[in-house]
Amino acid sequence: MPATPQRRCAVRRLTTGAAVLAAAAGVLSAAIPAGAESGARPGDAHASGHGRTVDVQLLSFNDFHGNLEPPAGSSGQVTEQHPDGSTEKIDAGGVEYLATALRTAREDHRYSVTAAAGDMIGASPLLSGLFHDEPTIEAMNKLDLDVSGVGNHEFDEGRRELERMQKGGCHPKDGCYEDGKVFEGADFPYLAANVTDEKTGKPILRPYTVWERHGVKIGFIGVTLEGTPDIVSAEGVKGLKFHDEIETVNTYAKKLDRLGVKSIVALIHEGGAPASTAYNYDCDSPGPGDGVSGPITDIAKGITPKVDALVTGHTHQAYVCTVPDPAGQPRMVTSASSYGKLYTDTTLTYDRRTRDIVRTSVASANRVVRRDQPKAADMTALVQRWNKLAAPVANRPIGYISADIPGRGAATPESPLGDLIADAQLEAMAPADKGGAQIALMNPGGIRSDLVHKASGGEGDGVVTYGEGFTVQPFTNMMTAVDLTGAQLITALQQQVSGPNEASPKILQVSEGFTYTLDLTKSGAARVVTDSVKLNGEPIDQAKTYRVAMNEFLSGGGDGFPVLKEGGNKLVGKSDLEALTAYFAAHSSAAEPLSPPKADRITVLK
Repeated sequence: MPATPQRRCAVRRLTTGAAVLAAAAGVLSAAIPAGAESGARPGDAHASGHGRTVDVQLLSFNDFHGNLEPPAGSSGQVTEQHPDGSTEKIDAGGVEYLATALRTAREDHRYSVTAAAGDMIGASPLLSGLFHDEPTIEAMNKLDLDVSGVGNHEFDEGRRELERMQKGGCHPKDGCYEDGKVFEGADFPYLAANVTDEKTGKPILRPYTVWERHGVKIGFIGVTLEGTPDIVSAEGVKGLKFHDEIETVNTYAKKLDRLGVKSIVALIHEGGAPASTAYNYDCDSPGPGDGVSGPITDIAKGITPKVDALVTGHTHQAYVCTVPDPAGQPRMVTSASSYGKLYTDTTLTYDRRTRDIVRTSVASANRVVRRDQPKAADMTALVQRWNKLAAPVANRPIGYISADIPGRGAATPESPLGDLIADAQLEAMAPADKGGAQIALMNPGGIRSDLVHKASGGEGDGVVTYGEGFTVQPFTNMMTAVDLTGAQLITALQQQVSGPNEASPKILQVSEGFTYTLDLTKSGAARVVTDSVKLNGEPIDQAKTYRVAMNEFLSGGGDGFPVLKEGGNKLVGKSDLEALTAYFAAHSSAAEPLSPPKADRITVLK
């Protein structure tokens, strides 16, 4: 196996004028991880805490999304690049393996802190999602997670539910899931520095925390992307205001600095697009940060040099880069893919005299959560316990497939599973009394996994269970049918690749009979070849009105599609998962399983 390259920052920043952090300052201290008590390496002054500097191990991950069990298909794989340029796919993830990996990594580290950059919950498979993600919070507690920033999906069920995740208590509608057990909430602080109450202007959760051990103090500031309201249902963010990431982090970095905390890490639920899909590629070739692009690069360049490292997420990508700070000096920016397939291992050298991080000594690398290591027994017990509770619902067969149907892991903008879902939604909303839909549109972010022919659950090859369907579509969005003119339809297609979606296109999945050409050699809205947009072979008439089916998130203008909010004559139907279940029942059987769609509705020119 090739060695995973480590990145080292190339600048030293020593902050002067350090003050002792007052005990009464009100700064919150994160819990010390249980695995941090193991002994130091013999003769290692950094690890033992003797001398001027000590090495602090920062373990981090992001976008776990309640994937307690190993993710299926390509969603559960990472790409490793070998020295000769060849690559291989490695099966990774699953909380039983993540726990083992983190606990092993902490061995012989006197100072170790574990942090996450949001989306620990939300859009979760049925094992966690059926129970409003209580199982995942319980697992994160057992992992000794010290701190997490919020992501957009922490708001899927609204502010009150997020507060319940932090404080505990049984679900207000479903109650407690186990006799005699009340959900205890997260042992770790959730940080939401840039999310405030519209009325009070105050953060809805803690904006920052300070991890401390033996006089070593590291501050953590947590923010989600400012655009969260654009990608979460309106009900989920009702009464909340989301602020600029850079301004917020800089504000709290100054506050921490005044309190004497000179070492600061920002947990930012916003990310970038790496130049390679390999988790271990050289992100700093040919120069610092050249291997990543997207929103996080501008954010990193705007955040004050007082912040020593950025742990990021949201884009589900893997990178370890040094991006210049406003002073032009490189600073570590990391992301560990998604679903617990990777974790990032970063060494922060802490100077006791300045109380700051010596940036020249910062080193970081992504590590694979391999499935050939022992499972953590306590996590196995947790998964088995919740699986037993979920089994009556999860194991019910809903359909049959003849082969893998790629969705989240598809290599092309149009996925076979995306087509299948769009067809299911069209069929559900096509009857005159159900909406009279002629076209269906599905947002790609709502497709959370693949459908795998050979599942690991033992229910039989080709069987699709309710649990697997839930994993693909966990939001239970209600379906809608609306009136859109041909001009509005074309605008929606253009909004896939322009405006907020230009840098990272969101290609809508379309139902059978709706076709068009996407020219990626062009930029912005021009990528959509207007005269290629057709329905059943006939050009779309821009003056004509069409009935279009989509989930309520899209019809509310979500994912950067404001034109879809203009749809009139709205009719609400069954949920998206009900539509998928009904489609499987109508079109598949054990004798005649459903074949993967060809994914030939969108012609892509490169």
